[in-house]
Amino acid sequence: MATPQKLRCLVNKITDHGDHVYTVDLTPERPVPRFKPGQFLHLTLDDYDPSSFWPESRVFSIASSPAQRDDLKIAYSVRGRYTARMENELQEGRMVWVKLPYGDFVIRDANNVALLAGGTGITAFIAFIDGLTNEFHNNIFLAYGARKLGLLLYRDLIDAKAGIDNGFHAFYFVETEDKNKSGETKGQSPKFFTGCLSIGSIWNELENPQETTYYIAGPPAMIQALTGNLRKKDIAPEMIKVDAWE
Repeated sequence: MATPQKLRCLVNKITDHGDHVYTVDLTPERPVPRFKPGQFLHLTLDDYDPSSFWPESRVFSIASSPAQRDDLKIAYSVRGRYTARMENELQEGRMVWVKLPYGDFVIRDANNVALLAGGTGITAFIAFIDGLTNEFHNNIFLAYGARKLGLLLYRDLIDAKAGIDNGFHAFYFVETEDKNKSGETKGQSPKFFTGCLSIGSIWNELENPQETTYYIAGPPAMIQALTGNLRKKDIAPEMIKVDAWE
């Protein structure tokens, strides 16, 4: 695993998705160290002196591809003091510091895989989905929930993969029903559900659910609920992987 490095980055683009949800594109001053899909970075809003201690920071999953070493992408939802600072202080053209890579939330199973994402937790899976090739021979099931249709981040990428890869299956959960569910892909279209992401809704969609490895990323309450539901389905603890840094 690569040794973490500290990099100064330009805030190149900020996309406001509404409801205090943002994606941020960063351009580092030099190529980022090699990382694996599912790993995360630390971002600080404060100035960093390399001769001193690392300042207060917050962690974010890296949504950009490991092959794009001149670009970093993250997403965040305003939920506390630090993300409120980010909403107020981050501006395009400003410089920030990051350090990366960290974490072992890496998909490496030979079994079928279920990716369960809530809100900005989808970023933990985007680099993996983006890099999918025919070398991954088993089925991948993505269940992704958000409060509103417009908060389904990276949907273009997900829809494209679902349309061309017969082994990749996507399910969207939107808590507030939207009568204008558009954008279905050609071929294998993602399936929509109204309400919160639930194991019961996708259980019969999975192939060999008892032999599937489950990866969960999202708000703590969602992680706790889904983990409990999987245990009630007699899924062994070692088959449940949690991105629990938040």
